[in-house]
Amino acid sequence: MGSNTLGKAATLDELLNTCIEMFDNKGHLGTSHLPRMVLLMHRWYLPSTELAGKLLSIYRDASGEKCSEFRLKICCFMRYWILEFPAEFNLDLGLIRLTEEFREVASQLGYEEHVHLIDISSIPSYDWMRRVTQRKKTSKKGKACLLFDHLEPVELAEHLTFLEHKSFRRIAFTDYQSYVIHGCLENNPTLERSIALFNGISKWVQLMVLSKPTPQQRADVITKFINVAQKLLHLQNFNTLMAVVGGLSHSSISRLKETHSHLSSEVTKDWNEMTELVSSNGNYCNYRKAFADSVGFKIPILGVHLKDLIAVHVIFPDWIDENKVNIVKMQQLSITLNELVSLQTATHHLEPNMDLINLLTLSLDLYHTEDDIYKLSLVLEPRNSKSQPTSPTTPNKPVVPLEWASGVLPKPDPTIINKHIRKLVDSVFRNYDHDHDGYISQEDFESIAANFPFLDSFCVLDKDQDGLISKEEMMAYFLRAKSQLQCKMGPGFMHNFHEMTYLKPTFCEHCAGFVSMFLALSCITYRLSQTQDMMN
Repeated sequence: MGSNTLGKAATLDELLNTCIEMFDNKGHLGTSHLPRMVLLMHRWYLPSTELAGKLLSIYRDASGEKCSEFRLKICCFMRYWILEFPAEFNLDLGLIRLTEEFREVASQLGYEEHVHLIDISSIPSYDWMRRVTQRKKTSKKGKACLLFDHLEPVELAEHLTFLEHKSFRRIAFTDYQSYVIHGCLENNPTLERSIALFNGISKWVQLMVLSKPTPQQRADVITKFINVAQKLLHLQNFNTLMAVVGGLSHSSISRLKETHSHLSSEVTKDWNEMTELVSSNGNYCNYRKAFADSVGFKIPILGVHLKDLIAVHVIFPDWIDENKVNIVKMQQLSITLNELVSLQTATHHLEPNMDLINLLTLSLDLYHTEDDIYKLSLVLEPRNSKSQPTSPTTPNKPVVPLEWASGVLPKPDPTIINKHIRKLVDSVFRNYDHDHDGYISQEDFESIAANFPFLDSFCVLDKDQDGLISKEEMMAYFLRAKSQLQCKMGPGFMHNFHEMTYLKPTFCEHCAGFVSMFLALSCITYRLSQTQDMMN
């Protein structure tokens, strides 16, 4: 028996009874996919507590000659639900309560075997799904290389993939459902964070290119990001691949003709292949083929698959004849949702350096408007510049949608920003507090400050004037810089340490980078690392 037996529509009770009867007398399920589809999709039609309540009522009210056999099948269906979707039985307090009530009823009726079937005590904790961020311990040792220029493409791709997977695996079925039904991200912080990460990466790619003052240097950054895109493809991280290619396809970058004239023909060929792969042409046919051919760990382009879900939702009604589930719609939705949910449990073998993860997280959370970025592009290569040749390597078609949920930006959560600044300070002390006493001496600080004229003097950071800089003092310094120089244009922060006011996009006169808190922090941390390397 399967969904074909039910036709194109059925009541929820009919669906449940059909699923229950698919388990044999020993509690084994055959090859039918209907039970998993119903359990995956039930929240589209009713809460999990209501489904569990229905099963409990059927169990309690069962009668007749074969009621024991039928009750066993109900418990086997419940057990199947627990095994296939354990997170629901760890996160949903109402479902946990009903499951315990179910066990009590089974015990009262004398079915101890049934009590054991619906035991949820051994389910692991899924509390991490409630948190916006998490930290994973790693055994990888060595100093963090905290500047983009000194990261190999594979390193950057792996760390971006770690961040992407961490975000992707937290998205719940109800997050997808809410977005598809309501068409917005209101009260959907998990999916909103995932989209903000996508858009943040795209903007970060643009800013990394635009942080370089010369066309050749900008071309080098583009080349590196194209290499990163190739590594992302190898890792089967299609979502970040789309974000990176989208950033390089953006008008603020594609208009840089002089910059693109410095790209080699080989790099241009690789670039064209990447853009074609994630092109929207033919309803993303190239991506869909590559995604279908991929096996094992992979991260889908969420925007494409949410687009598919919305299309099905718009075409088909949820219900037929008021109380019957539209099984055709359920099947179509389940194809996409089942794949998304299943991929969240795939494991990777990445071993990230958490210092770099912390820095990337902070940098991708910063806010820059489209207007800010485009103005910076115009500063670098003004319109109608005579120095801009017409280059055949310049991309001539915007084949990649940069932001599939435009306007979604990281929210300026002070707690998160402060946490990442603290982690960055921890990284500095972990590498340069030689005697591990929690302080940096004036001698060490002065050797560092010599490379950074914009960094305040030792006495400014040494608030208690004891001749040493503690973690707390360095943390307080960066927090003051962040809060005092808050950018009035958005929730992110822009700054320079001389407290000057710039009326246009500006480069740091010392490192030639686009002035931002992230760049200042990363430059400081990297120079610290570079100084330590020379000392060693």
